[in-house]
Amino acid sequence: MNQSLKLILLVLFIIFGISCRSDESQESDISKAKPIYNQAYQENFEADKIVDIINNAKNAYVLLDPFENNVANYIAEIKAQGNEVGGYISIGTGEDWRTDFTVLQPFLVTTVWGQWAGEYFVNSTTTGIIEVMKARIDKLANWGCDWVEFDNMDWIYDDSLRVQYGFQVTKQEGIAYFNELCTYVHEKGMKCMAKNMTEDTINFDGVLYESFHNDKNWWDVTGAQNFLDAGKLVIVNHYNESNCNAVYSEYKGIYNKNLSFICEDVTLQKYLHYNE
Repeated sequence: MNQSLKLILLVLFIIFGISCRSDESQESDISKAKPIYNQAYQENFEADKIVDIINNAKNAYVLLDPFENNVANYIAEIKAQGNEVGGYISIGTGEDWRTDFTVLQPFLVTTVWGQWAGEYFVNSTTTGIIEVMKARIDKLANWGCDWVEFDNMDWIYDDSLRVQYGFQVTKQEGIAYFNELCTYVHEKGMKCMAKNMTEDTINFDGVLYESFHNDKNWWDVTGAQNFLDAGKLVIVNHYNESNCNAVYSEYKGIYNKNLSFICEDVTLQKYLHYNE
């Protein structure tokens, strides 16, 4: 092989190598599927235990409820394994077991939510509740959380619940409320995880959907796909399933391999974790 041909091949190899690395760099900008752990809630069986999270979670998104059972004390240890920690708060209800429930009561309806004992829908978002929620967010930031997950943020869209429980907050007020809280989360150096919806959440950084054995992919598919396309974390938390692997394959077929997935297995009676 003459020297000129060698030189041409070398140049082509360098160019091709740079191109491949560029593609890899672009690909790395898109959020990959993460292992998901969930200590905060479950549907039928047990949630993930702190000891199992500490022993097994690596480079995962770990959802905690740091406001109960001294869970906040474990955040630093969990993060030491490369995990990102999400802190759970319900912004659409007040829970009577929380230490700030008395402070929240003036902003809640008086009839308990029939589906969940001890919870009351938020009635008003314009008369002081923002400061109560910001105080919770302050605690999550001080404890070292990376994310805040906003549970029950979709209550304002349910007209049947509005009629049944009589909450006065309008859709526009509710949208302004959860976006103001997300802005505050960003100011505190954390990310916002939406729950079960992407409507009016352009500033949110991820979304978690609750999926059920007899009710899969019930949400707005376009919204979920748009979040994935934007490199945002999209999680399906699936409940009460006898064949978690098949459901995971089904969801990857609908979306893509960057979708994150956790599944409540009926045989093991606990969560199965993927992408580990």
